[in-house]
Amino acid sequence: MSAAASGYAQTGDPPQPRRPGHGGTDPGPRNVLRERQNPDLLVPPATDHGTLPNLRFSFSDAHVRLEEGGWTRQVTVRELGISTPIAGVNMRLNAGGVRELHWHKAAEWAYMLYGTARITAVNADGHNFIDDVGVGDLWYFPSGIPHSIQGLGPDGCEFLLVFDDGTFDEDNTFLISDWFKHVPSAVLSKNFGVPASALAHVPGPEQLYMFPAPIPGALAADTIAGATAVTKRLSYRMLAQEPIRTASGTVRIVDSKIFPASTTIAAALVEINPGGMRELHWHPNTDEWQYYIEGEGRMGVFAASGQARTFDYRAGDVGYVPFAMGHYVENTGTTPLRFLEMFKSSYYADVSLDQWIALTPPELVQAHLHLDQQTLNAMRKEKRPIVPA
Repeated sequence: MSAAASGYAQTGDPPQPRRPGHGGTDPGPRNVLRERQNPDLLVPPATDHGTLPNLRFSFSDAHVRLEEGGWTRQVTVRELGISTPIAGVNMRLNAGGVRELHWHKAAEWAYMLYGTARITAVNADGHNFIDDVGVGDLWYFPSGIPHSIQGLGPDGCEFLLVFDDGTFDEDNTFLISDWFKHVPSAVLSKNFGVPASALAHVPGPEQLYMFPAPIPGALAADTIAGATAVTKRLSYRMLAQEPIRTASGTVRIVDSKIFPASTTIAAALVEINPGGMRELHWHPNTDEWQYYIEGEGRMGVFAASGQARTFDYRAGDVGYVPFAMGHYVENTGTTPLRFLEMFKSSYYADVSLDQWIALTPPELVQAHLHLDQQTLNAMRKEKRPIVPA
């Protein structure tokens, strides 16, 4: 990371909270490793001002639930207080590992990070959906729709789940085994038309949740004879989509216009080359929830009334931008920066500062910013999602 990006020169000595004429040394106690990961918190840019809530939380700081079939951890409003519309879950399923048949009140959107998985769902019309998904694929399960996820060979899978409710709790889902254990055996017998004794060995929810099972065979073998498939596919191949390309990166946008099933979550996958930047912009429809997949970056957020703050991000971090706040994301590392922008909305929308200036009468812009004509002409550009290095 450059000195310009971090606010201080990188030396062998611990970084200090100071810049010329401001701050001072920190004798300690201190967490130097953490401070090196967050240089714009230790030495904020001089343009930062006022007090904004925390807009960053790392999955590395989240509690991990370990199960026989894999592990899971979550970042919700309890971990990131500002994130009331959206919660996130990071989950790993071993080969054959199953996330138990379940449903929940929130809609579920997912991005595959590693490996392959088989997903199943059944909707209220009695239509079913079964598919195999791999890296870069999405799925969307509407609220209340029962579903399952199973890791395939050779090494299972890892994925990000995004829920359209910041108070969502992965530990409080409706599990099929939990329900069976809390229905009188006589009622189960009457409902299914089988002897109560035949249902006596159903395991309790503490034995399932995420559990090992045989790796399923070919997808065709799981086809249910006579079943009707859902009319709207519940999965989407995001990486197969042709991206918006610029000199320093790409953007892929997925919302209900091209993935009709996803009615409450819209997303963009952004890739920025070293030195590049996600342009100055804001979103006019809702808050933005971010997940950083690869690389290092920093985000500056402008909140109006003289409020601005800068945060640093790495792979596995969650970022957040409250509704309509202006921001940018800059690649401060030496490798590509890749992250997801998520929105609780059926559609994706952003407003570019470049484009706003370009489409406003130049005399009016000049009166506001006191620019000379040459500078004004240079600034009047079309929208550029990724600004070149």
